[in-house]
Amino acid sequence: MNSTYFTEEHQMFRETFRDFLQKEVVPHIEKWEKTGTIERFIWKKFGDMGVFGLTYPEAYGGSNLDLFYTVIFLEEMQKIKSSGFAAAMWAHAYLAMTHLNAEGDERIKQEYLAPSIAGDKIGALCITEPFGGSDVAGMRTTAVKKGDVYVINGSKTFITNGVYADYYVVAAKTQPELGNKGISIFLIDAKTTGINATKLDKLGWRASDTAEISFDQVEIPAVNLMGEKGKGFPYIMQHFALERLIMGINAHARAEWAIDYTIEYMSQREAFGKKINQFQALRHKLVDHATDVEHCKIFNYATIDRLNKGEYVVKEATMSKLKSTKVADETIYSCLQMLGGYGYMEEYPLARLLRDSRLGPIGGGTSEILREILSKIIIDKQNYKPAVK
Repeated sequence: MNSTYFTEEHQMFRETFRDFLQKEVVPHIEKWEKTGTIERFIWKKFGDMGVFGLTYPEAYGGSNLDLFYTVIFLEEMQKIKSSGFAAAMWAHAYLAMTHLNAEGDERIKQEYLAPSIAGDKIGALCITEPFGGSDVAGMRTTAVKKGDVYVINGSKTFITNGVYADYYVVAAKTQPELGNKGISIFLIDAKTTGINATKLDKLGWRASDTAEISFDQVEIPAVNLMGEKGKGFPYIMQHFALERLIMGINAHARAEWAIDYTIEYMSQREAFGKKINQFQALRHKLVDHATDVEHCKIFNYATIDRLNKGEYVVKEATMSKLKSTKVADETIYSCLQMLGGYGYMEEYPLARLLRDSRLGPIGGGTSEILREILSKIIIDKQNYKPAVK
């Protein structure tokens, strides 16, 4: 335990949550990986345990705790052999629900945030589009106001929980002529007429449901506009800092788990009359990766600490995701190699971990996009500012 950031209470939560995962989640992982469907009961169990509401206000059933409880939540879920399951949980809790809490009015918080914390409703954040990818400002989905309703038309893709969801937090252009200044955020109930969700077949994250969603003349109440009209882009950018930090933390956690697993394997596997953990080529390679992972972890903790204090950490969060996901991919690749043929077998965890990890440099902004954002900050001296509600 890193005593700089984690207290005894944090450690108690880690142990309790770890036990919960082993008892309630791990026995079902293989089934969910095969079917691609996470059964509804587990969402309610997460809600009953209070882990969806760790950082949210007590008024809606949350615990109003610091972000290091979230770090524990993320780290422990990377150790149960299904990044897809983990993604479904954190995308609900920290993508969709973040917008409900930050931009939703009291009605939306009562009708959607509170049930989300309780595990009774599942949310999905809908930003990425089939023709846009990481180009958020280039989105084509529109929201046209007609009297007391908005009419939504367009499509979103790569949406985690897109088929499971009870509601969508959707970015759409209310004034397309204004580019990124014409984007707004809406709450759309999944039962609304005109919505169609199609499940996508993926390389990894097999347990999670990822969908392409179309909106065809979808009418929603005008009061389902969240926050201010036209402020959607800065809202998205502001929350991307947390999303990217989440993906950075996930990356260092799964890489650390891969190293731990590989060290245990090497201590048992023999070749040429001795344990393979005695071969210098493997030992030195492993400690190089362990060093990289530790650097990422310490940086990620320091950045979370700053975010927890209310600082705007868009640069550091972008660096976190860029570096940590690269280190995780390289580490897991090497760890699989150290298992030899067994690393390639599905009964061993590293084959799935390698596939699951590959999404790290893609989702939530590709590494190429992140490098350009950092170029604007570092080279062009562009100053990103938080949205003011």
